[in-house]
Amino acid sequence: MKVIISGGGTGGHIFPAISIANALREIDPSTEILFVGAKGKMEMEKVPAEGYEIKGLPVAGFHRQITLHNVIRNIAFPFKLIASMYQARKIVKTFKPDAAVGVGGYASGPVLKSASSAGIPCLLQEQNSFPGVTNRILAQKAKKICVAYPNMERFFDANKIIMTGNPVRQQLLQATNKSEGYEYFGVDPNKPVILVIGGSLGARSINNGIKETLDVLGEDCQLIWQTGKIYYDDIKATLDANPRANVKAMAFIQRMDLAFAIADIVISRAGASSISELSLLGKPSILVPSPNVSEDHQTKNARALSDKDAAILVRDADTTSLLREAKEALAEPGKLETLKTNIKEFARPNAAMDIANEVIALIKQNKL
Repeated sequence: MKVIISGGGTGGHIFPAISIANALREIDPSTEILFVGAKGKMEMEKVPAEGYEIKGLPVAGFHRQITLHNVIRNIAFPFKLIASMYQARKIVKTFKPDAAVGVGGYASGPVLKSASSAGIPCLLQEQNSFPGVTNRILAQKAKKICVAYPNMERFFDANKIIMTGNPVRQQLLQATNKSEGYEYFGVDPNKPVILVIGGSLGARSINNGIKETLDVLGEDCQLIWQTGKIYYDDIKATLDANPRANVKAMAFIQRMDLAFAIADIVISRAGASSISELSLLGKPSILVPSPNVSEDHQTKNARALSDKDAAILVRDADTTSLLREAKEALAEPGKLETLKTNIKEFARPNAAMDIANEVIALIKQNKL
């Protein structure tokens, strides 16, 4: 089999894509997989690190917020799109895939459009409860659409929808030895741990809210804080000026499996992949939807959980309340247990393998 997997931009698109690729290889180790992403985005680094080939397109998004910087970038949008369409057609023609998988993100548009025009069956993987523009357009030509939330027939043809859930990084499930986690991060096993993850790129508002309220943490709790690379120097300077032994800040957490293993509560953005991982691990969570995403889909993701008492929802404008909310939850074991139990109802542990099997079924059907 030869499969193209396209999309990216954030860890929320990249990690599910890699999980699908791993599942395809697990089923058939001889499967040839080619990733196609957007030049300059994190997939160009993360995908090769997992042992897969990737090609980059110059495609970029259209910026709706009116600023001088965005207007200048939007002028280049049609030229980058045309160049990306030409390159995508060339990649499809050269690689000759048996199927194409789109996981969302800028690059998936030109690639899946080119693939479907060439008669190659396409599958979409929609992570969110409210799909982005690219996937809504591509859905017209896709043969199957794998989703993680109910009621998606509002956006897609009901006959194409398959409820699979979102693939997660399987290595997150492998760390069960908490003592290794406590040692790795240098934290006290006798004090609760609050884990803050603002997404793979970091989150300015979450970082600012935490930074401004560090005194709320006190001495009885510990904080493991993924800041994101662009915010790390500023936060490190703050901590250097006022050292706190119970705060461990880092730009990116390489051993997220160990971080999750020892976390008693997690503060996170409400991206679909993050929610899927938290659900699978059964982690009590405080979700802070990003306001800077299309159609405010993270709020819809988070509300799907908070309405079921499966997570605590805090608005982006209220990030100074995050540490207080976390400490209040930690002080109520019954509440933590409720959150833990209810969030597990959203878990789909076999998502990657289910999607891989749908890809294979598409290929077989197309060859009949």
